Amino acid sequence: MDERRIANQEANIFVREGVNKHRPTKIAPEKILSPLDDGTREAIIAKQDNLLSKIESFCGKPYFTAPGFILFNNDSVEIMQQLRDTEERVDLCITSPPYNIGKEYEHIIDVNKYVVWCKEWLEKIYEVTSANGSFWLNLGYFEVPEKGLCVPIPYLLWDKSQFYLLQEVVWQYGAGVSTKKRLSPRNEKWLFYVKDKENYIFNLDAIRDPNVKYPNQKKNGKFRCNPLGKNPSDVWEFPKVTTGSKRSSKERTGHPAQFPLKIIERIVLASSNETDVVLDPFAGSCSTGIASMGLGRIYIGVEINQEYCDLSIERYKAFEQRRKDYSKQLTLF
Repeated sequence: MDERRIANQEANIFVREGVNKHRPTKIAPEKILSPLDDGTREAIIAKQDNLLSKIESFCGKPYFTAPGFILFNNDSVEIMQQLRDTEERVDLCITSPPYNIGKEYEHIIDVNKYVVWCKEWLEKIYEVTSANGSFWLNLGYFEVPEKGLCVPIPYLLWDKSQFYLLQEVVWQYGAGVSTKKRLSPRNEKWLFYVKDKENYIFNLDAIRDPNVKYPNQKKNGKFRCNPLGKNPSDVWEFPKVTTGSKRSSKERTGHPAQFPLKIIERIVLASSNETDVVLDPFAGSCSTGIASMGLGRIYIGVEINQEYCDLSIERYKAFEQRRKDYSKQLTLF
């Protein structure tokens, strides 16, 4: 039928040029799978042992520990309160709190009470972050009764802490909720905060994008673009962690709100250095932990749900085995 624009080559680029085959996310990006050198691994173990000796008397014994990976099964506010009383500070915090939308791990509460609760843990994160540390906060949207249906949560939380908001990053993805009376939501937000706007870690070269349209363009005889690539924009296109028999991501776990390792990889590389301490007070399936320890950082995760803690431990063990297999493959070439 001529009326079906979606089947028309002139109207539909996918009909004209073909559809890229769906490629589900891998179990982990190559940088995260790559084995650490002996010196970095030894430095991590030594620093972690020292860290644990100082915080266990305040925070108690972790639920699970492994090189570069510390997991507490506890309330995040309680652990951060105890961590604040130590002299130890984290270099980077990456987290995504419950969105107050009725997921299996949360109960919907009044919006004002939700904001008050968020202010409490935001304050604790600020207190346990180092002077030149950063904080990346992932937020979606929810309904504000009688005010709006898809209200971005950052509108309500962006100024509820002492952190300095450096910028908002839009995470754009393909899969999502389908709707008929409004536009289909296809993005979430990351708020990039720093404690000191004049002094913070930002490793641009570590995250430069080599996909430059005109890499050989010159001005006054000099190449215009950095040889490592361009600065990624504040709109990030990363696929969601998908489900389904034919579309399921290899990194998929049993957690219902899992974000992809590729996003955490970029944040960790940009906002921390090797052997730095990375905190996630709402650990979930420990995506932040897998990416952080894989990149040579020391991860502290806090998760109140024991089932998710056990899931994360199994994920850690599976990742370590996969990394060993990956290392063996590298030695064959």
